[in-house]
Amino acid sequence: MAWWGKVIGGALGYMLGGPLGAMLGVALGGNFDRGLGLSDQFGSGEQERVQAAFFSATFSIMGHVAKADGQVTPDELASAQHIMRQMQLTEEQLHAAKKLFNEGKKSDFPLDAILTQFKQECHRRRNLIQMFVEIQIAMAMADGKLHPKEKSLIYHIGQMLGFSHAHIDQLLRFTAGASHTQQDKSHSLNDAYAILGVKSSDSDADIKKAYRRLMSQHHPDKLVAKGLPEEMVKIATEKTKEIHKAYDLIKSNRK
Repeated sequence: MAWWGKVIGGALGYMLGGPLGAMLGVALGGNFDRGLGLSDQFGSGEQERVQAAFFSATFSIMGHVAKADGQVTPDELASAQHIMRQMQLTEEQLHAAKKLFNEGKKSDFPLDAILTQFKQECHRRRNLIQMFVEIQIAMAMADGKLHPKEKSLIYHIGQMLGFSHAHIDQLLRFTAGASHTQQDKSHSLNDAYAILGVKSSDSDADIKKAYRRLMSQHHPDKLVAKGLPEEMVKIATEKTKEIHKAYDLIKSNRK
């Protein structure tokens, strides 16, 4: 939680400028948009900056995704609250997360500016950015379906962050498979293949390779080292559990 203390303490070296800083400032009731450029802000305090950017972008864009089809459903609100509970936020952080979510619902929300700065702040941390996209996809699919406007928005978010439509489709299948298992409390074989992003016709070696790649991408310690807020470790841990369960089911079915 060190990053949060830096933000609250107002240490300028750790503050965010630009639209993310402005968004966080609104959430905290202050003006954090110092007009700083991005190019000179890496180095000292970079880890805390990335964590603050991830927190701000995650909850504000979640609000935007939830409102994409014109209304925020109870399931979408419950999904946002579930993520907040998983993070075990302090009262102050929870208040900020809710305000960020509400900012994202506004019609004048600067989505592209937020995404552009977020990508710059993450500075090629692709696995971290992918985790962010997966959270947004989970938000879009919280009510059990993916509205065309939500899907279009997810594609746009992916494109802005450097992911192809094919990669987003794979993440959509991954999230759908994980969502089914959470609802049914058990993996179906189809869900397991979807989670690993493989086909039943793929070789054992290819499936093992996909499993190892996904486990590496979602490894909590690696993601925290790249800037995932420590409060989000539980989310990454749950994802690795789903991946492991899926692989075990496929292995046992192939024996």
